[in-house]
Amino acid sequence: MSGDEPAPILRTERLTMRFGGLAALNELDLDVREGDIHAIIGPNGAGKTTVFNCVMQNLRLTGGRIWFRGERLDGLTPDRVAEAGVSRTYQNIRLFRNITAIENLLVGMHLHLRSHWWGALLHSPSTRLDERRAHEEALKLLSFVGLKGRGDVLARNLAYGEQRRLEIGRALATRPKLLMLDEPTAGMNPSETSEMIEFVRRTRDLFGVTILLIEHQMRVVMVMSDVVTVLDYGVKIAEGPPAQIRQNSKVIEAYLGRSSASLTPAGRRAIERMSERPVESDGGA
Repeated sequence: MSGDEPAPILRTERLTMRFGGLAALNELDLDVREGDIHAIIGPNGAGKTTVFNCVMQNLRLTGGRIWFRGERLDGLTPDRVAEAGVSRTYQNIRLFRNITAIENLLVGMHLHLRSHWWGALLHSPSTRLDERRAHEEALKLLSFVGLKGRGDVLARNLAYGEQRRLEIGRALATRPKLLMLDEPTAGMNPSETSEMIEFVRRTRDLFGVTILLIEHQMRVVMVMSDVVTVLDYGVKIAEGPPAQIRQNSKVIEAYLGRSSASLTPAGRRAIERMSERPVESDGGA
């Protein structure tokens, strides 16, 4: 990094995570610039979700360090990481299914409520004011995620795409500076996928958050990302803008096999066209 470039909002230095003899991550250096949509891709088992779990401190690192806005994250508890301004979603939706949509958002807001338990017991004026402000903010978030007027619907009764957006809304309710999305288009049809791409962009622009995402659909990555990091067996094999990643022989080899590294120019162009094809024309995940 040159002296004129701002410090990254998230930085990992030689991040290592071992499970027994298996290195899920091996000395990973990762810089995420503030304001970017930064994608992490790679074949199954490459270590993508392990990165998220390490950043959130759901896993204790085997080695390395994690910096967020100039402060160390490694060694903190997950709730302290959330308080620092990091939030995430999951590949498998983890809403509270048996409470309403607005209640899910209010759960996410608990980090920023100023009232205490005794205020709730006494129903003090400050507690009532705190609750009213939280409710107003939750209504705005409901509108943003496309659920205006549906706050009283149980989360389990929402359509799949609505549940995805609600989970992102709950993550936004913690007022993060870094939002980590784990396969936000998983299980979506082409139309829903296109809507999610626009929704993620709006989220970045309107809330001023940096987005770090894991995504398995290459076409989505190429359309949405500013920077792409490619992992293979826990090692970073490539990083750069989407156009550069699309032509990287190591990336092609990791995804399609060793023989693909020597593709003819025509074969390479076919792969490039595949990743440039509009998402709407994709018949599956």
